[in-house]
Amino acid sequence: MLKIEKLNQFYGESHTLWDLDLDVPQGQCTCVMGRNGVGKTTLMKCIMGEETTKNGSIEFAGDVELTKKKVEDRSRLGIGYVPQGRQIFPLLTVEENLRTGLAVRKDGSKKIPERVYELFPVLKEMRHRRGGDLSGGQQQQLAIGRALAATEWHKAGLEPVTVSIGIAEYDVRWDESQLLRSADDALYRAKHAGRARCVIYEEPAVI
Repeated sequence: MLKIEKLNQFYGESHTLWDLDLDVPQGQCTCVMGRNGVGKTTLMKCIMGEETTKNGSIEFAGDVELTKKKVEDRSRLGIGYVPQGRQIFPLLTVEENLRTGLAVRKDGSKKIPERVYELFPVLKEMRHRRGGDLSGGQQQQLAIGRALAATEWHKAGLEPVTVSIGIAEYDVRWDESQLLRSADDALYRAKHAGRARCVIYEEPAVI
């Protein structure tokens, strides 16, 4: 579904991603974790097109090279991005926020998928409330729901390819078991739905 090979990215003279390789098979939930500064956010932004890459490839669905496509074109392929800061529209209602995701749908649908409300019932209950009035956790659900609304995954019976960011502050003495415990809740549904894995790395190099 998503294959990254020899990806390199720079911020000025700072080399952030070094010959990065990552393969995410279809139907698998992959969680990328690590300390601050190792390139997790940069990787997600490179996949979505918010950051440019020096070289390497990002292949989607077997034959689509993403590095040559604009952000909006990647969205139309069904790739959703849920940033750490959520970036919802605070003055729009929950329903209006969800509808912004429909603009990139290839099928032209103007209806919010009912599956989004099934996953996040609170969004249906508060659909007429402004996004800025929601709690932090509810805003995160709204950001995820917006990304899901932009895809056609519910029609094909597939899980969407949703690039999401979740970064926590960790002491430099963190260990793998500590990180896995913190990720357990996030991966619970994926584990019971099918396949899931957690990729942990310390240095901005190869995953």
